[in-house]
Amino acid sequence: MNPSSSLTEQVIEISRSDRWSVYRRLQELAIPCSCKTEQPLRVQINNATAAIQLWSVVRQMKLSRRDSVYWLEKCWKITVKRK
Repeated sequence: MNPSSSLTEQVIEISRSDRWSVYRRLQELAIPCSCKTEQPLRVQINNATAAIQLWSVVRQMKLSRRDSVYWLEKCWKITVKRK
């Protein structure tokens, strides 16, 4: 299988103010992306981890503080069942 066939470019339509924050965070995560003035953010998704990280970064920007706190508190209450 040709490795380049598994690459997917995603165009992310988000507000101008959030676009640069998302771009910088994706750069920190070493996810290939580009963002030009007055253009949408383009992100190269190479694997499932990159897709989940993209989802997480965009979600973090779009959620209100209240919803983020609720989600985090819910995560803290999750119990792991052991076999």
